[in-house]
Amino acid sequence: MSLITDLVNAVISLAISVGITVALADEDDGPWDLTDMALAVGISASLSGFFTSYFAK
Repeated sequence: MSLITDLVNAVISLAISVGITVALADEDDGPWDLTDMALAVGISASLSGFFTSYFAK
């Protein structure tokens, strides 16, 4: 049951972080594409949410 809670926290972190990044990012600025940036933020946020929940116990 604990693993499910950790995965739910990872998905919530993923949704919030990618949603805010895509909503606020400019497509025109910077050397990176918006999809590359959203992918990087998504990976980082999901790992952060999972391991924060996992090690907080």
